[in-house]
Amino acid sequence: MTEMIEIPDAEGDWEPATALRAGGRNPVRQASMFQSVTWPLNSLALLSVDLEAVARRLRLTLETSWDGHGSVRAAFFVLDGTDFVVTHHEGDAPGTHVWTRKGGPVDPATRVGSLLAALGVGPEAVSYSTWGAGTDLSHVPAAWGRGRAKPTRSHQDIWDSFKSRPGMFVGRVTFGSVVGFLNGYGIASGKALLDGFTEWLAAKLGYGSNLVYWALAEKLIFPDGRPDEPWSPETEQHAAAGLIGLIDEYFDRLAGDPEERPGTV
Repeated sequence: MTEMIEIPDAEGDWEPATALRAGGRNPVRQASMFQSVTWPLNSLALLSVDLEAVARRLRLTLETSWDGHGSVRAAFFVLDGTDFVVTHHEGDAPGTHVWTRKGGPVDPATRVGSLLAALGVGPEAVSYSTWGAGTDLSHVPAAWGRGRAKPTRSHQDIWDSFKSRPGMFVGRVTFGSVVGFLNGYGIASGKALLDGFTEWLAAKLGYGSNLVYWALAEKLIFPDGRPDEPWSPETEQHAAAGLIGLIDEYFDRLAGDPEERPGTV
């Protein structure tokens, strides 16, 4: 780590970054850790500046959390249309790690350049970067080699991944392969994923409480009658997408009113 660089204090007319004020002078707007919890992050740079000084300059509120590597302080904010995160782990060498939200129109050097300008410092503040600039490129920052994934995946994580990329889980996406995956996951999870789904489908149809969920789903997906087998690839895709859509609709209804779960009191 190179020598730490001083950052000037905030400009006199800069309001707190948490203030949502039209025409404000502060160039950054802060989002809370809670609002930003789902951001997948890319590492950008390690700056030779103190995180407290960054927060003081941009009038950020530092939030404290923890991960598998100990206590971490962070601030999430938007600057020039880019989502940034600045962090420092307790016990790490002095400096501020800069991350950005993965995806979108992000040129690393340009984005960090806008942050340096807002901080009132020059490129000499970059100790290490993903684009090969910096005053100390001999050591990759320790924080970049640490896994940031959750320690375990929730049912919500599994469902979000499955509905977005079912082919990664079942290979050829058909109605039967989707049903097979859901049934297998249901056995492994103690029926946690689709608890109440069969009853909801029956209530939606107005009959069929004695049927399995995939038979009920077929009646909703094909209101004019189940197509003769073998199904064409287009029919299989339509049926699989219809089943996934019904499950999503059920989850949305639960999120809106948990008491709508069939069988609840």
